[in-house]
Amino acid sequence: MIRVVVVDDEALVRSGFRMILNASDGIEVVATAEGAQAADVVRRELPDVVLLDIRMPDVDGLTVLRQIRTLPEPPHAAMLTTFDTDEYILTALRSGASGFLLKDTEPERLAQLVRTLAAGGVVMSPKASRALLRSHPGAGAPQDAEGLSNADIGTRIHLSTGTVKDHVSSILTKLRVTSRVQATLLAERAGLLTHNDDNTARDNGR
Repeated sequence: MIRVVVVDDEALVRSGFRMILNASDGIEVVATAEGAQAADVVRRELPDVVLLDIRMPDVDGLTVLRQIRTLPEPPHAAMLTTFDTDEYILTALRSGASGFLLKDTEPERLAQLVRTLAAGGVVMSPKASRALLRSHPGAGAPQDAEGLSNADIGTRIHLSTGTVKDHVSSILTKLRVTSRVQATLLAERAGLLTHNDDNTARDNGR
């Protein structure tokens, strides 16, 4: 059973997420909380996943995220927002969030995303991914973390563009992510990227 805590300042959002997720096989919302109580609730319940509102009036989500990241075994946390251009996307991800979802995510998708989080994957709503790309200068053409397109990679390692694309797809599958943005975030979190690499990451799906 995947144990979930939902943190949001709006009671309607908390109850809605609880209802949707409790109706899904293998998922249980063990508690809900507002920002001020969130860290204590997470410490008490030890959930696998936390869905965390990034904007709350008492204690903001970034503060709560930093608090729960100090736990010996911190849960996987995805940030919730109503804004598809939230300026805190990159800050949250660099602070240890495992994803970024809009509050109007389709109910049928929500359980799937929670399962991905519990398995250690990174989840991003399509709108949030586009907002993240817009926040990086020069976003556009599909490139890797060194700024290379599939064709450029193929030229460098003497493979066809199609073969490179197949390898990229395989890597994304093994990492349990669906885009290069998500893969780059995992690499950055693991300390595999230099400071300059993150401005050249691009998302071309598979």
